[in-house]
Amino acid sequence: MKRTSVELGVGVFVFIGMLAVGYLTVKLGRMEMFAGDYYLVSARFQNVSGLKAGSSVEIAGVPVGQVSAIRVNPENFAAVVEMKIDKGVALTDDTIASVKTQGLIGDKYIKLSPGGSDKGLQPGDTMVETESAVDFEELLSKYVMGKV
Repeated sequence: MKRTSVELGVGVFVFIGMLAVGYLTVKLGRMEMFAGDYYLVSARFQNVSGLKAGSSVEIAGVPVGQVSAIRVNPENFAAVVEMKIDKGVALTDDTIASVKTQGLIGDKYIKLSPGGSDKGLQPGDTMVETESAVDFEELLSKYVMGKV
């Protein structure tokens, strides 16, 4: 009888440990198991080199979302970046989305600069004001060739 209770206790302990490891894996990997408290907006850019799905979206250095997908618009061959924005963050229709670099050669992220409009962005809307990523290789080649 005592052996059965010890085995049952060990089994419960192992099960709780596996649940804890699974939870931490999901949380630390920033995966979403259920629908989050966010809404989707998109922005069109001419160049998003280095930006990846999962990159951070920030306002004033504070993370407010992340890039969910990047695709090419087949009509005008512009990059369309879809972003998940926290529901508590209300963006206006004149918000400027810029592709920025963290540090000198760091990861790319989206910086949002809110505007002064009274009209807000609705889920599924597209930001019109954007600034593409700076291509340092192109700038360097222009400088070397004397075209600057």
